[in-house]
Amino acid sequence: MPKMGESISEATIISWLKNVGDFVEAEETILEVATDKVDSDVPAPVSGIITEIRFQKDDVVEVGTVLALIDSDGIQVASSKKQDVFVEKNDMQSTSQNLQLTTDNRKLTTNPNAFISPLIISIAQKENLSIEELQTIPGSGAEGRLQKSDVFNYLKNRKYPIQSKPITDNRQSTTSSYPKPKINFVEGKDRIVEMDRMRKIIADHMVYSKQTSPHVTSYIEVDVTNLVNWRNENKDKFQEKYSEKLTFTPVFVQAVAKAIIDFPMINVSVDEKNIIVHSDINIGMATALPSGNLIVPVVKNANDKDLVALAKDVNHLADSSRNNKLKPEEIQGSTFTISNVGTFGSMMGTPIINQPEVAILAFGIIKKRPEVITTSKGDEIAIRSMMYLSLSFDHRVVDGFLGGSFLRQVGDYLEQFDVNLEF
Repeated sequence: MPKMGESISEATIISWLKNVGDFVEAEETILEVATDKVDSDVPAPVSGIITEIRFQKDDVVEVGTVLALIDSDGIQVASSKKQDVFVEKNDMQSTSQNLQLTTDNRKLTTNPNAFISPLIISIAQKENLSIEELQTIPGSGAEGRLQKSDVFNYLKNRKYPIQSKPITDNRQSTTSSYPKPKINFVEGKDRIVEMDRMRKIIADHMVYSKQTSPHVTSYIEVDVTNLVNWRNENKDKFQEKYSEKLTFTPVFVQAVAKAIIDFPMINVSVDEKNIIVHSDINIGMATALPSGNLIVPVVKNANDKDLVALAKDVNHLADSSRNNKLKPEEIQGSTFTISNVGTFGSMMGTPIINQPEVAILAFGIIKKRPEVITTSKGDEIAIRSMMYLSLSFDHRVVDGFLGGSFLRQVGDYLEQFDVNLEF
């Protein structure tokens, strides 16, 4: 399993494109894998014949684990390696049998001091695992830390759950006793659509974010008439000179990056009782996929780029998102996220924070309206292009003053838009 990013430690096999006995060329795609961020193709490292496939569809595999064996250029695998594989299989079968016997006899050793991450808590709640049962699962991570794959492997062999109170997130002081509302289903009229893998991930991430961060949303109205007029006058010239479409998104990214420089404490993450202040300004763009799902590609070091470079990055990431060609590193490392809800005709939104960030900014639709403006002749009514901005922020570390000041600064940069480009 190849390394697919700094924070990626494992991936799920989606499908094998080749079978045992098939000949493959070097760099030819042999399987597809998925992380919690993006799908990727895994190429063959050498040419040869596939002699063994060790993992199957839906298996969760750690980075660095051997997925398959390829007999390079017709050379047979050394007998010693075959023997090692045979012994390894026997060991795995023995371990599986021991685990099964231990589970059947309920002779389990618990580790009350085991660290349980929020992700593991989320999985345990979904699978109805108790805290006592979760503590019996051996962890394969650093210092015995429990990983997602450990829980999934345990669930495959689970027969007799340990009865105890369900695990609850310690961030919640109380547990609601309100019964789950009944869903009325009309057979033959209503239909059931199972969530795909990405939708399940999005759902879990959204629920986790709302449970983690106390959300507060602030709004301002911005007059972007000058910006709209400038774009209308120059978008064709821009594309002709730089071979790039000029949308509003790179302008939004630029305004946000400049405002973050003015208010760096909005560009942070929370690690228990510590605040991590990020030196890089990496802006995530919430992007809708053709499937209806959502992904967040990232403009790296946005504060170091001019409008032309930002337009190139934004167009590349948007096109790659629509064509499912994003690389793992292109959706990692965001420190602040924006969402252009105006694309769908929405006037404003209340976006959910993209963890582990502490704020997300939504841009509403730009609409022409009669507004009272002050001129040298006094107050007048004029047709102006207006837009709402809405900032959701984590009230644990972002107070109203910081959130409001940052939001107003973004609005000021958009209203006072000025760019020095020659056409």
